Amino acid sequence: MYDFKPAEPLAADALYRELLAAAGALTDGEPDGVANMANVAALLWEFLPDLNWAGFYRVAPAKGGGAEELVLGPFTGRPACIRIPFGSGVCGAAAQARATQLVEDVHAFPGHIACDAASASELVVPVLRDGRVIAVIDLDSPAPARFTRADAAGIEALAALLADRI
Repeated sequence: MYDFKPAEPLAADALYRELLAAAGALTDGEPDGVANMANVAALLWEFLPDLNWAGFYRVAPAKGGGAEELVLGPFTGRPACIRIPFGSGVCGAAAQARATQLVEDVHAFPGHIACDAASASELVVPVLRDGRVIAVIDLDSPAPARFTRADAAGIEALAALLADRI
């Protein structure tokens, strides 16, 4: 069986090349979006050090109808918030702006939602299909300033790969 984990620590460009190749191999030809998100959440956990949460929030109708909101999808980590309105917290900000949110200190982020009090930094990347947000990829770390622009670029490439697979 193939081990979907880097054998040694890699520079960011090599790490994300391997992550994209593994995600591509696991999701290629698989039509079930939930299965693909689950496998990619596991890959993120295996590939990226210093995480305490890695996964997806999906865009879905709000509870009771009305506007869309983010609803918890497949992830690895501690139990998480189930529903997040667009514009709330880091995930909601990414969905509303349709733009990556790289937050060095979540405690300084206005309206941060503390699903896990251990989180200190966060990276959230929207997954866009036909210009519309369909999900976000959310990474949390207990380390302040854990994520870099290289991480953001790597996860943005992953989001583009997954746009038609989730």
